Amino acid sequence: MEVKNISQFGDVNSIIDDIRNTVGDKKLYVAFSGGLDSSVVAVLSKMALGSEKVELVTTKFDFTYPQTIEIVQKFSSDVGLKHVFVDGSEWQKKIWKSGPACNACTRGPKLQSVKNYAKDGIVATGAELEDTWGQQGIKINDGIYSPISHLSRSQVREMANFLNLKIEKIGENSRREGCILKHLLKMMTSEYHNKAVYESNVQLMKIIKMHLMNFSIANVKIIGPLSKNFALVNLQPFPDPDTEFLKEVKDIIGSIPQIEKVEIIDRPIKLKVIANPGIYNDEKARYWVENGRLKPDFAFPISVAWQISKNDRLNTFQVVDYEFIY
Repeated sequence: MEVKNISQFGDVNSIIDDIRNTVGDKKLYVAFSGGLDSSVVAVLSKMALGSEKVELVTTKFDFTYPQTIEIVQKFSSDVGLKHVFVDGSEWQKKIWKSGPACNACTRGPKLQSVKNYAKDGIVATGAELEDTWGQQGIKINDGIYSPISHLSRSQVREMANFLNLKIEKIGENSRREGCILKHLLKMMTSEYHNKAVYESNVQLMKIIKMHLMNFSIANVKIIGPLSKNFALVNLQPFPDPDTEFLKEVKDIIGSIPQIEKVEIIDRPIKLKVIANPGIYNDEKARYWVENGRLKPDFAFPISVAWQISKNDRLNTFQVVDYEFIY
């Protein structure tokens, strides 16, 4: 991959110096998702240390988007860096049995699996200023290093353009999907839930690709009580309702044995959310679940009706029902 002359972009030089000083004579392992942030860190690390001292490590899950594997392998080949997969599937499933927990998954199997592989080396992440890590102002802690934690998302994107990096999109979210399991909004207590969320989202991607369509949001949220899976299909911009596309989406996803009912979200919706006492009794936690976790992935406005959970196995929350707001 051709990289432009770095002297035109002052902050690149300071980051390269910081990487060299931080890593020293050790090896750097980049926790690599193939997204914007980790791709920028991968290239800057190679520029700082050379290809022999940098390795890209991707934690692979059973719920990794199929195209992720191809994308990360192609990127590592293009930039000339060694790449390996480490597995975090069983750890992830154990976490999700107690409810949706993306942050716990990132801190646990996603990062720790890379750290276990790296042994005494330093693990670099793509955490930037808008992530929790960046907001805390911590650049390195317990062997995990974030060289771009002082940069905003727009600055990272500007740097990627400067470095001539093309970031392939995974899924149809304009912010780029990471893991299919994020669309399971309930406890994952059996294969019944696993298969519903995986098959519905993979099938949706296939239909979109076949019709040569593009969306800023396209996902299938799996909600409902533990005994039933309801599939809520989110598409933005909303396609022409008179075409066969929506009927095909509903028919194919509805044919998945583990799915009870399919709805194409075409108007505002109210979600019934059961939360464990820690979240239910914390106004800030409820706000984050509603506005940070749920709203960004829905195609239409949502509201939430909260209810405290009596299930002591639920560590976070689950969406058990819905109604359209007319």
